[in-house]
Amino acid sequence: MNEKRDAAPDSTAARVALWRALHVEADPPPHVLEDAIGLKLLAPGNEWRDRGDMDPQFTRPFRASIVARARFIEDLVVEQAGRGLSQYVILGAGLDSFAQRRPEIASRLKVFEIDPPGPQAWKRQRLIELGFGMPDWLRFVPVDFEAGRNWRDELMAAGFDASKPAVLVSTGVSMYLTRDANMATLREVAALAPGSTLAMTFLLPLQLADPEVRPGLEMAEKGARASGTPFISFFTPPEMLALAYEAGFGEAQHVSAADLTQRYFAGRTDGLRPPNNAEELLVASTSAQ
Repeated sequence: MNEKRDAAPDSTAARVALWRALHVEADPPPHVLEDAIGLKLLAPGNEWRDRGDMDPQFTRPFRASIVARARFIEDLVVEQAGRGLSQYVILGAGLDSFAQRRPEIASRLKVFEIDPPGPQAWKRQRLIELGFGMPDWLRFVPVDFEAGRNWRDELMAAGFDASKPAVLVSTGVSMYLTRDANMATLREVAALAPGSTLAMTFLLPLQLADPEVRPGLEMAEKGARASGTPFISFFTPPEMLALAYEAGFGEAQHVSAADLTQRYFAGRTDGLRPPNNAEELLVASTSAQ
């Protein structure tokens, strides 16, 4: 039990969860995503609101980006589930809460969460303590990447059916991986069953970001470097699309911040929106037979 407690989520996963909760607290409705599950799991006490990286004004564009990408992916999964897709894989799941917030959808699928063993064991214990439990359709897949374990092998061992299509998502991960490692992930997913879809975020070169958010992104880059997990990879949309096609995907699409703004923030009078040219999305699909 103590070992599980010691392996709490890393600072990035915690920050994302708290920004999702802050969106509900600090931004007026309608909310793009209503998610306080991560906050409940972390149970940080009221002092979390006083942290410098939780300042409601400074973090506005960043939390808008976080909830926009989460809502987009959730809508994608719901759409695919409506078409009969039955497998959903979350690479680097962190404090993702889809299974807890949307059980009416998730229970129709097999949901596989892939994460390092320590933080995943911590999350499992917290879900049990809070009464969410671990239903059979939710599969935790611990992968020790530092030991050279392959996520696809572990996924198969957890009951993933390679003959059936799936939705796979990877958010907030690509910037920490080398270009070769990102390409390897793209190739792994592109080799899955026809009709599979990948939704993956990527970080654009910092000098391309909106001027008002560039200082925050540069601060995040310095913090990541200081903590030993530096940002390694940046991609422009054409570069990311080219990688997807090179990896073997039949279709690939860039979903920009402007697309997300039109979809989820149109009509708002408070100016809340994700920043342009910061973190955006690739959506790529394997060719259907």
